[in-house]
Amino acid sequence: MKIVVLDGYTENPGDLSWGELKKLGDLTVYDRTAYQESPLIAERIGDAEVAVINKTPISRETIDACPNLKAIAVLATGYNVVNYEYAKEKGIIVQNVPTYGTQIVGQYAVGLLLEICSHYGHHDLTVKAGAWENNDDWCYWDYPLIELYGKTAGIIGLGRIGQATAKILNAMNMKVLAYDAVESETGRQVAEYVTLDELFARSDVIFLHCPLFPSTEGIINKNNIAKMKDGVILINNSRGQLVVEQDLADALNSGKVFAAGLDVVSTEPIRPDNPLKTAKNTIITPHISWAAQAARQRIMDITVDNVKSYIEGHPQNVVN
Repeated sequence: MKIVVLDGYTENPGDLSWGELKKLGDLTVYDRTAYQESPLIAERIGDAEVAVINKTPISRETIDACPNLKAIAVLATGYNVVNYEYAKEKGIIVQNVPTYGTQIVGQYAVGLLLEICSHYGHHDLTVKAGAWENNDDWCYWDYPLIELYGKTAGIIGLGRIGQATAKILNAMNMKVLAYDAVESETGRQVAEYVTLDELFARSDVIFLHCPLFPSTEGIINKNNIAKMKDGVILINNSRGQLVVEQDLADALNSGKVFAAGLDVVSTEPIRPDNPLKTAKNTIITPHISWAAQAARQRIMDITVDNVKSYIEGHPQNVVN
């Protein structure tokens, strides 16, 4: 059986092994193929039965051009790069990795918030540039420093990652609110469920931890920003398309939103004209919340199990 990995480099830039996947079939690994629709995608899948992808799109056209394709294993939790509904129509299963990054993504989200509140990076650079040794006083700070104790955080999307984030915020003695279409008992143990409008109105910090669906696309827009507290902080390391980027940039530049910590944008890699690149008080990192080696090893292990389960006739983690 032929297995093809279309964009393996971000999952394994050389510090992991494809060996276990190779044991399952005739494996071909490409570091990169295309991040936009391209005939090269179907060409590289060829007559393979299993395609393993991270962010390479699998469209209707690609599916039609690959009649031998039977399974698509996504090296991620999100699978919106695949036309999974059409894949189901054609009898192709789509599998994802639902649990690999719960802790690291929650950790990263809070890390973005802490950088906004304390400006570690800036002050490290200024000390090394000589500002402290030449300072008249024994300490200095170039920006207001923010204490989070007692402040209110709102989490949109209280699944595994949202709950992991909530636990960290609880340990910091923050009040945690949450909005989710599906409420759970485990969620109630770490946050207070409220309506979306109440979350916007009460939160000092808003975290986005929801999947990208038609109902959540553009959920951070000028109308909802208007419902937020003045000076709110926004953290997004979920999906860039949750945010109407020009609306957020306008709110940052006006001061309505105090700061934003972003690990995702709507088009990746980021475009030169993305308005958030020049917006005030914005931290942008290149979609690396997920990329700790331990987390990537879990992706590898679960993906191998996914493909093996397909081969054995009882596929797991099927999303369609």
